[in-house]
Amino acid sequence: MREFIPLNKCSDLVYDVGMHRGEDTDFYLKKGFRVVGFEADPDLAEHCRSRFSAEIDRGKLVVVEGAIVDRGVLDGGEKTVRFYKNTDVSVWGTVADGWAHRNELLGTSNDIIDVATVDFAACLKEFGVPYYLKIDIEGMDLVCLETLVNFETKPDYVSIESEKVCFAKLLRELELLSTLGYGDFKAVQQSGIARQKEPQPAREGRYTGYRFEEGASGLFGEELPSSWVNVNKIIKIYRSIFLRYQLFGDYALLRKNVVTRKLVNALQRVLRTPLPGWYDTHAKHSSVNS
Repeated sequence: MREFIPLNKCSDLVYDVGMHRGEDTDFYLKKGFRVVGFEADPDLAEHCRSRFSAEIDRGKLVVVEGAIVDRGVLDGGEKTVRFYKNTDVSVWGTVADGWAHRNELLGTSNDIIDVATVDFAACLKEFGVPYYLKIDIEGMDLVCLETLVNFETKPDYVSIESEKVCFAKLLRELELLSTLGYGDFKAVQQSGIARQKEPQPAREGRYTGYRFEEGASGLFGEELPSSWVNVNKIIKIYRSIFLRYQLFGDYALLRKNVVTRKLVNALQRVLRTPLPGWYDTHAKHSSVNS
């Protein structure tokens, strides 16, 4: 029988797993939350420490530098891991070989460096279970979710960058979220996130009138647009999204020809919507409704 680790949930705490340049951390802090931010790229981690030095001094922010890795790496005693630092698209840094190869196929290059390993379970024990867990670490999002399996308390809300190539992998993501007790879902388009606006009055933290930077994850929890749906409905939504991935995505035939690429770009301008863009899966825990 599995023994769960009991921890209190911190209603004022957000985890920003994949800080990048602090686009989301800035929003969470302005909303009044404490933040634990995780960043593997040493240059980006240093940027965030400089950008938020005042918040760090006040105890509102902790920056954890290093790469979250799976249990097998930690049990093997590895203190460092190979990190592919993308030299063209900084947000694409990853420890996943497959993701690094994909990025190279898309015309970018990587510098390979060693970074410290991070034990996500140990961080949960040290800092507490957050109210909202935002995860965006290229190719390693599920490591964080799998860690939650061993904890009795779960965040009220989580988000991950959803799988966009293999539908079977997407189904595994949703199955894992369901196993963890998450019963309500939203698929949120991430292209054009700068157009998102907070509701007023605020439904999460305090109202800030925030204007998001492109590349941010944007709103969360009860401030997200659209309605929550169950797992069967979100699967149907993602079937439609995957059809657009197949037609217009990174590996689609329409992207491999100069003429058809121009046609796709023209269609995007006419429709005023990205084709296909990319999506985050947001999930709400069943304990919130109860």
